[in-house]
Amino acid sequence: MVPISTNNIHRLKSSTRLSSVVPATVTGDKVHELSNMDLAVKLHYIKGIYFFNSDAVGGLTIYELKKPMFQLLQLYFHAAGRIRTSETGRPFITCNDSGVRIIEARFDETVDEWLAMAVEDDSAFDGLAYSQALGEPDLGFSPLIFLQFTWFKCGGMSVGLSWAHVLGDVFSASTFINLWGKIMASPMPHKSLHIPDSAVSELALSVLPKQTPKALKRVDPVGDLWLTPSNCKMKTHTFHIPADKFNHFLSDQIYKFSAFEVLSAVIWKSMSKINEDPEETKMVTLCTNKSHNREFQFPRNGMVWSTVEADFSVAEADIFELVKVILNKKIDENDIIREMMGNNSYDSEELSSDFIAYGANLTFVNLEEAQIYELELNRKKPVYAHYAVGGVGDKGVVLVLPGPNSGKKGVGVAGDRTVTVVLPENQLAQLKVDLKRNWSII
Repeated sequence: MVPISTNNIHRLKSSTRLSSVVPATVTGDKVHELSNMDLAVKLHYIKGIYFFNSDAVGGLTIYELKKPMFQLLQLYFHAAGRIRTSETGRPFITCNDSGVRIIEARFDETVDEWLAMAVEDDSAFDGLAYSQALGEPDLGFSPLIFLQFTWFKCGGMSVGLSWAHVLGDVFSASTFINLWGKIMASPMPHKSLHIPDSAVSELALSVLPKQTPKALKRVDPVGDLWLTPSNCKMKTHTFHIPADKFNHFLSDQIYKFSAFEVLSAVIWKSMSKINEDPEETKMVTLCTNKSHNREFQFPRNGMVWSTVEADFSVAEADIFELVKVILNKKIDENDIIREMMGNNSYDSEELSSDFIAYGANLTFVNLEEAQIYELELNRKKPVYAHYAVGGVGDKGVVLVLPGPNSGKKGVGVAGDRTVTVVLPENQLAQLKVDLKRNWSII
């Protein structure tokens, strides 16, 4: 038995084991250079949790769960590596086959009981995906991925993925875990992951005037412990939003927009009413995806970061008015972010700083097209899937995700959504009240 961090003991009532899995073959002398966009989100972490009933688990043993990981890590060999720092101070990944960490846990509740607890309090998810920042206790030995298998007394199981954001975004993380399930069902021939042209090199970046992107916030340098400093208590809550709450917007529209824009506008308006200084919420950050199909692509941080600013009172605005601002006034900041993170002409203060992206402004993340319900065990999909982002700044983040019944229902009509919100505790309490009063969202 291996002792675990007290940060991870949440409702623990049974034994926990830790082990490692490495690539099936030796990777060799390889280095993975981190892109400027990777480094912009290095203080953030992605957590995904998948719940399966007993008929999906079907007596699977830990050996059967770990076996596909050996082949998977032949493809994702850099994910089994460790962070190192060059002579210039720039981090990179040495592909030394140190492996990903596997956690086995057991709890006394059933899957249904655990999900019922999570409806009341998202902290119920905390014990199902291992929490350990890079640099705890040593940056050079910290795994980039933790995979936790938790068995419940009903025979069901959860699969928890903890993924360092520096490896890639939510789309890359969910593609990784989905491929693990596919290899478990049917081992596939060895092949290499395709590296998109946009991810090959950043040497061709044009020289931009010195700018600081509005989508990022500078924080004091964190050194070898990649953990976001926090000035207030942040709390997470997931809203389960049935399609009828927003489909009337989608079916009667002049402009083409999605549930993401509608839900972002609704929460943007609510947060502007809640905030003591409404001027603070006139600018928000949008994080959207331009490439939905990531299968057999090398993981990357491929999201588009943009900011949008309203020149009117958001609290008093019509929802359609806010949707049009989101659609038409967003400013793509990816090139500015790349330039700043990689430009050696910046002054020493900026070069020695670190940055946060989620929560630098109120941040809306479009994950509607993420394939979080495509992981299968014994040809069964999860009964529920949950994703969240860690290291969020005090302006908060809103993740718009597909719900369990999120399939397309026709032109201009969408299925349900889950919206995971991370906000300062007092603001989250007020948001719950406002959404219930004005939108009947509980």
